[in-house]
Amino acid sequence: MGVHDLPPEELLFHWKSGRLCLDFVATVGERWRRSFERLLEPEDLARWMVGTGMLGRPPRVSGRQLAAGRVLREAINRLARPGVEPHPSDREQLNRWAARTPLAPQLTTGGELVWAAARPVEAMLATIARDAVDLLGGPLAGSVRECAAHDCALLFVDASRPGRRQWCSSGACGNRIRTKAYRHRLRERAGE
Repeated sequence: MGVHDLPPEELLFHWKSGRLCLDFVATVGERWRRSFERLLEPEDLARWMVGTGMLGRPPRVSGRQLAAGRVLREAINRLARPGVEPHPSDREQLNRWAARTPLAPQLTTGGELVWAAARPVEAMLATIARDAVDLLGGPLAGSVRECAAHDCALLFVDASRPGRRQWCSSGACGNRIRTKAYRHRLRERAGE
């Protein structure tokens, strides 16, 4: 099954991780099985960037920028995913992007926060890389988890007080797993 055979909802972006860099990692779907790309064209990366809420309009993205973004994304994935050994060049790749000029916060005359850059694509990738450095080098580094649902591999930051969150989204994967367990218990009771 190719990516063009997927239902359109599979190509939607996910915003469940709690961090910009991990939401970027989620632009690959089903890493455990089909591992399909959601950033198929430069326009998809532009659309994702607008979807973050940081850019008000889609920037012009080149094929080279899309390829660079994918390389950065995979470096972040390997550095952040529990149990995965990063490539030797992943930290260098991440640090190289983090050293670039990120998006700059600006205040509009209406008092609204907007993000600006002369080169918005590169600045957005630098912002993503800086978020990853902040996450992986900070106190939350040990709180990065992979969703426990057997059919999900999204990474998220477990910011729960006990630190035992299992699912990327309590309302999606968590609810689905709890409902399945509840139905299983009902069937077991009915069979007694």
